[in-house]
Amino acid sequence: MPGPTARRTSPSAEQVAHVLHHRGLGLRPGPDPDGRAPLESDKADTGRLGDKIFGGLAKGSGILVVALVTLIGVFLIAQAIPALSRNNANFLTSTEWNVANPDSMSFGIARMLWVTVISSILALILAVPLGVCIALFITQYAPTWLARPAASLIDLLAAVPSIVYGLWGAYVVGQYFRPIQDFVTSVFGWIPLFADEGASAASTIAFVSIVLAVMILPIITALSREVFAQTPGTHKEAALALGATKWEMIRTAVLPFGKPGVISAAMLGLGRALGETVAVMIIVSSLPEGAPWSWSIFNGGETFASKIANNYGEFDTPTKTGAYIAAGLVLFILTFIVNAIARVVIERRKAFTE
Repeated sequence: MPGPTARRTSPSAEQVAHVLHHRGLGLRPGPDPDGRAPLESDKADTGRLGDKIFGGLAKGSGILVVALVTLIGVFLIAQAIPALSRNNANFLTSTEWNVANPDSMSFGIARMLWVTVISSILALILAVPLGVCIALFITQYAPTWLARPAASLIDLLAAVPSIVYGLWGAYVVGQYFRPIQDFVTSVFGWIPLFADEGASAASTIAFVSIVLAVMILPIITALSREVFAQTPGTHKEAALALGATKWEMIRTAVLPFGKPGVISAAMLGLGRALGETVAVMIIVSSLPEGAPWSWSIFNGGETFASKIANNYGEFDTPTKTGAYIAAGLVLFILTFIVNAIARVVIERRKAFTE
């Protein structure tokens, strides 16, 4: 017995108007077949206007940041050139700093550059492994009831002012650093980097590096924790399904995924350590003028920031001020180079992982 014949129906007027409208024939359709009201043209115009406004604001913000950085660099260069033109010493290699007489100034940044770089690198060496381990514990090992309070406690360290860290290091922790310094100098004292210079243990480059490591630890831990927490669950489950242990899963899935984030966190921490002022000024003892050069981390000195802060009272003439601004210009360039290197490393790593 043959089946029922198919019954053809003609489209309704609303459906025809709807199709003509979407083909650009200028007709305004009624409600859609499913009963929904069509999108109004004024709403579309409002959306496009919002996109234009937001895009303009975003572009303007980016241009503003670039302009501010450029203006800061131009200001530093303009203020430093008059002092550099009167400098009687090599600005990059000299350890002398004598700007009392604006007509016969001799100043160099070699010692400040060494103290700034070595203290920041030591702080980074201490803080990065510890911060990564803490982040892995919070995201991969700790239960939920412990992970959240632990993360909040680490983040609270970032809210402690620099002066508190400086006072804590100088008057509380410094007295316990002497045995460590004596042990290192007795074993590795033949290396110039660990030579005993007779400085107080609580006022050396090595000790301030420990304080700086504590200061940059929250930054490194927080960023590393966020990156590790975003590791795709399929990656971890695939590693465990292949028979990997907990550590092997972390080594093959979590750490490679989070490497760009760890590098970013380390560079941000390095930038904080390079520019730290108050804690370094309180802890590290400045050397007298004419002191011999030493590579030892168990010696005193001054960073760029602490040198400028310690001698702020000497900014009585434009030429003397320009000498310290020239030192600040080097710190500005150094920070810019560090950030640029970090960006290059991250982009290369991102291209490799993708």
